Amino acid sequence: MTGAMNDGPERAALQGFLDHNRDVLRRKCSGLSAEQLALRHPPSTMTLGGMLKHLAWVEAFWSRRVFLGQPMAEPWASGGWKDDDDWEWHSAVDDSPEDLWSLFEAEVAAADEIYAAAHLDDQATRADPHSGDRATVRWILLHLLEEYARHNGHADLIRESIDGATGE
Repeated sequence: MTGAMNDGPERAALQGFLDHNRDVLRRKCSGLSAEQLALRHPPSTMTLGGMLKHLAWVEAFWSRRVFLGQPMAEPWASGGWKDDDDWEWHSAVDDSPEDLWSLFEAEVAAADEIYAAAHLDDQATRADPHSGDRATVRWILLHLLEEYARHNGHADLIRESIDGATGE
């Protein structure tokens, strides 16, 4: 791996937008109790706590599983996806706010460390099972941006339904 220093302004822009979107999620989920993090905006089953856990999983999956090719660590390795395709979303109601925040922040920090040591053109160890293509760090960062942006829209609606808070 050649290191992020060679990626110049493109790296800074990608990381800046990703950091911004992570911060939007943090603001949408901040200051809420366990009960509030578990509230749904029907008919959706999404919760803000589930969103924190899902995005923590997304960070771990793309950085460690796909890019580095490592097996998933706990709590992901023993997650209940066999019985529930949306386990990370649904199991968040059993997690304390402190545990959800700790998991989210740890996965973000670990992912940032992994990507900072790589060049944008470095390819993932794990190939896509359907196409055989290997994502680059650039593609992964763009995918993470898309994932956060999509879920931040959901977070807006859920947070507004909880306490009326709106805006970025």
